[in-house]
Amino acid sequence: MLQTALLFETTGQIYERVHRELRPRTELPVIRVKYCRFANANSFIRLKDGLLEVKISDMLEGAPAPIQEALAYILLGKLYRRPVHSHHQLCYRRWLNRADVRKQIHVVRSVRGRKFVSGPEGEHYDLQQIFDELNVRHFGGLMAVPQLGWSRRPSKTLLGHFDPSHNAVILSRILDRPTVPRLAVEYVLYHEMLHLKHPVEHKGTRRCVHTPEFRADEKLFPHLEEAKRLLRHLS
Repeated sequence: MLQTALLFETTGQIYERVHRELRPRTELPVIRVKYCRFANANSFIRLKDGLLEVKISDMLEGAPAPIQEALAYILLGKLYRRPVHSHHQLCYRRWLNRADVRKQIHVVRSVRGRKFVSGPEGEHYDLQQIFDELNVRHFGGLMAVPQLGWSRRPSKTLLGHFDPSHNAVILSRILDRPTVPRLAVEYVLYHEMLHLKHPVEHKGTRRCVHTPEFRADEKLFPHLEEAKRLLRHLS
């Protein structure tokens, strides 16, 4: 019966019902739900001057009612600092991990998302040159070249990342210094190249970034422990 009732509720009515359940003694605020052209499946909620404003990615506009309900519990729970039942968390994560949803998110991020890519040439290291050498040495020269660049700011916590939506490998500018040994730069770039070779695997609600195959290939990097030691010293 509940599932049938959900089908006839608008998104705003879902938020009203969930709000009454979570805050039964609180006067119901004016609720405004808006779908926005975000570059990801992000959603935001804010309560100000009696207006509860919910902004949801338009990628969720056609999502089934149970998914909308689960998101309502998650957002309102976050707003009011209430624990969210694992059922709602699981329901929403499973939907996000569906192959068709992940494909849609990937396409939208590619089209709408903005990605700063500085280019491979840094002040001290050229990522294109290092990529080409690693490609021949470890991948038989068969790996297609992604966009290569340095981050805007020198981060110590995020030394590198691969963005599949923009096919870009970005290394932290903190590595582009004469005091940083080339071995450290090679290892970080090699690590990100493995993300091209071994894409993220999705199983149910699980998202495996570093698969067993990824870990096995990573161990093939020469002087692996020395490279990790250099990076620990850097951070």
